[in-house]
Amino acid sequence: MRSKTKRLLTKFLKWRYRNISNKTFVHIMSLLVGFAAGLVAVTLKNLTYLIQSVLKAGIIFSENQLYFILPIVGLALVFLYVKFVHKKPLQHAVSSIIFSLSKKRGLLSIKDMYTPLIAAPLTVGFGGSVGLLGPAVQSGAAVSSNLSKLFHIDAKTRSLLVACASSGAIASIFQSPIAAVIFAMEVFTLDMTMSSLLPLLLASISGVLTSYFFLGNEVLFSFSLSEGFQLKDTLFYIILGLGTAVASIYFTKMYFRILQWFKPFKSPKYRLLIGGIAIGIMLYAIPPLYGEGFGFINNLLDGNHIAALGKTPFDAYTENIWVVIALLFGITLFKAIAMTTTFAAGGAGGVFIPTLVMGSALGNVMAKIINNIGLGFQVSESNFTLIGMAGLIAGVIHAPLTAIFLIAEITGGYQLFVPLMITASISYLVTKNALDYTIYTKELAKIGALLSHNKDQMVLNLMEMDDVIEKNFKAVHPEMSLGEMLHESVSKSKRNLFPVLDQEKKLIGIIVLDDIREFMFQTELYDTVFVKDLMHAPPEHIFQNTDNMKAVMKKFQDSGAWNLPVIKDGKYVGFISKSKLLTAYRRKLINFSP
Repeated sequence: MRSKTKRLLTKFLKWRYRNISNKTFVHIMSLLVGFAAGLVAVTLKNLTYLIQSVLKAGIIFSENQLYFILPIVGLALVFLYVKFVHKKPLQHAVSSIIFSLSKKRGLLSIKDMYTPLIAAPLTVGFGGSVGLLGPAVQSGAAVSSNLSKLFHIDAKTRSLLVACASSGAIASIFQSPIAAVIFAMEVFTLDMTMSSLLPLLLASISGVLTSYFFLGNEVLFSFSLSEGFQLKDTLFYIILGLGTAVASIYFTKMYFRILQWFKPFKSPKYRLLIGGIAIGIMLYAIPPLYGEGFGFINNLLDGNHIAALGKTPFDAYTENIWVVIALLFGITLFKAIAMTTTFAAGGAGGVFIPTLVMGSALGNVMAKIINNIGLGFQVSESNFTLIGMAGLIAGVIHAPLTAIFLIAEITGGYQLFVPLMITASISYLVTKNALDYTIYTKELAKIGALLSHNKDQMVLNLMEMDDVIEKNFKAVHPEMSLGEMLHESVSKSKRNLFPVLDQEKKLIGIIVLDDIREFMFQTELYDTVFVKDLMHAPPEHIFQNTDNMKAVMKKFQDSGAWNLPVIKDGKYVGFISKSKLLTAYRRKLINFSP
């Protein structure tokens, strides 16, 4: 059966090469990938909502008591799946895709196709305070990657189709095709050329149509603008931009701080237990933290903050608007904590939608403060709720254009375009100056796997050190005599450089042919002069475990050397030559450029 399938695939590929141009085939694939990503997004949503609807009756019946146990149950199910089926730790969805594009030529595991469809609904459905967008993007990207591999698509096009999958997933979830295209360009740092823009648009359209086909006109945010931008509110939108910037910095720092706090717990069981209990306590006190939080956002947009807050221990005091403001501000603070605790405890999910929830709460809080502070000002709470969402997206993910167009498409028009630009740009600029990297990119930057709009930086990140290490050097040892070195190494080597290694294969020096040229024909020195008398230290070392290609290039620049030794785990590996490094750089640059 397998051989028959292989023959059919071979026939199809031959037919395709003869009859369909590469450009047309990429366009067809982008439509297919967009459909697949849209289907993944719809499946994820339906599975999660099914679990939530089954559990909802129990939560109501128990008067929220089940909030204490449900997160632990969900995380335990994810733990069992990861341990016995997936068999390796879950990776952050978007970060794993960026790493794949940077270091693995866009190749993603087959497991990444179905694992998010299992782990994310279990996490979110049982109360984990994370989103579904990241898992939808990861699963869609994995489908795209494996389809590209099946059809023998080159690495550069495969990377584009992986980005197309993210565009299709976002377009399907939010029914916002333009924002989906911009997200792919901002987060995956694609060049805005027609060769990349058109496939992204096709995938985005395909994803939206898939959503409409399976879900009809059902939308996440059932909201239409009643008030547009008013010039008198400009100062408040500037303040909101500064507020969302501070919240974005808090969100990002809290994320890494909580993950760091969980690191000493080596056993996943302890992390699960502690994280699950912590999430349960937070859900009992602040029910809107349960799951993704789209219901919370919709209630705020409808002006129903009581429904948004749900049943809390503070219900007797919610007639006081300042208590409501305090509770909403608590959601702003605790959403970041609940989300990160879910990740640290072993849950699967995304960052994007929790960011929207946090931004909506903060925007609504600011509007309520302005309206109730007693100075006679009156602003639209729904507008501030929406623009707060944009401010957090711009700050947390460093994607201001995505934030602007997403909210503009959600509202069905561009009446809020000016305040969106004001708030999103301020939030982005302040956060970008305060934080070099986002939740998606900080860990990737440490290992040199970060994609960048800087073409030089991008090419260096795409290069692999193993590809430029040369190992055809004849090693010598320090006790070797000059005569032995000339007969056993120099005469048999095509290189003019010789590493000096001890018995443990550790590099203790180097000898260059120029160092021994004046002694080569003085036979009386062959038995009296030794390698240890002639060797010297290399001008610099390259450490394979820690140095990225940018660091390697800088070491060549600072040392002025033509060859530098590579060390791994304290032992000699080989040399990198400047000429081979620059040749590899030029080739990668040619392949990378459109």
